[in-house]
Amino acid sequence: MDLDTLKIFDMVAVELSITRAAALLGRAPSNVTTRIQQLEADLGAELFVRTGKRISLSSAGQQFRVYAQRMLALEDEARQVIGGGASGGTLRIGSMESTAASRLPLRLAAFNKAWPATRLEVSTGPSGILLRQLRDGQLDCAFVALPPGADVEPELASHHLQAMAIWQEALVLLLPASEAGVSEPGQVRTRTLAAFRPGCVYRGIAQAQLGIAAGSSWQVQELGSYHAMVAGVAAGACVTLLPRSVLELCQVPAELPVLDVGPSDTWLVWRQGYSAPAFQHFCAALEP
Repeated sequence: MDLDTLKIFDMVAVELSITRAAALLGRAPSNVTTRIQQLEADLGAELFVRTGKRISLSSAGQQFRVYAQRMLALEDEARQVIGGGASGGTLRIGSMESTAASRLPLRLAAFNKAWPATRLEVSTGPSGILLRQLRDGQLDCAFVALPPGADVEPELASHHLQAMAIWQEALVLLLPASEAGVSEPGQVRTRTLAAFRPGCVYRGIAQAQLGIAAGSSWQVQELGSYHAMVAGVAAGACVTLLPRSVLELCQVPAELPVLDVGPSDTWLVWRQGYSAPAFQHFCAALEP
């Protein structure tokens, strides 16, 4: 097993196609197939499930990819540190959907202009999932929200993570026009909440504010974007919770009521000891 083979494996895992992976790697498909077969023989496990001409990651392949990504990221970090950042390197950033939409575009553009040799990889997801990916080495840093009242530093330190608060968001409940006159969450009559899948801290805050508990009359409709959530509210089908900074980016009908919920910090979290030059430059770019 070597780093070159790990890169081949990771590309095939992304593309789920030997032909496409080979083209992107600048290799012959037969060479890619041979390297994957050699890796599987070395590990004593099938990393891909072959069904005709189609392939997918096996259970072992999914597990191994986590380790492969860790090893590749560690190699990149070592090159950055030893070379003083001259190679640019890669920075894998995780972010909540809200932060990616309202806070990051201008800052990422400015960073790319200042450090064009650094490759930025941005992925989005609920805070809980981003923290797990960070612990597993799939991300280098992540913008997340943490549960209200959480003792941040000891909890993160127990997972070998550290963090700093970056922005404070004003959270609001967006309600259908039929809820006009409602002045507090307990008065809301609509019984469907539009939210991201479990692991989203804002979902938990909304459920607490609205008194949603197991066995209650409430339903949670899981959607993949704030635009879809706002559309659902406009249609009168649900309520949703989101940062005011995101609300201002959406085309929201003026008649939809908005209730202030309170502030929530956005944290930048990273692994203890992680100090690659690309990350240091990125942190500096976030300063006001």
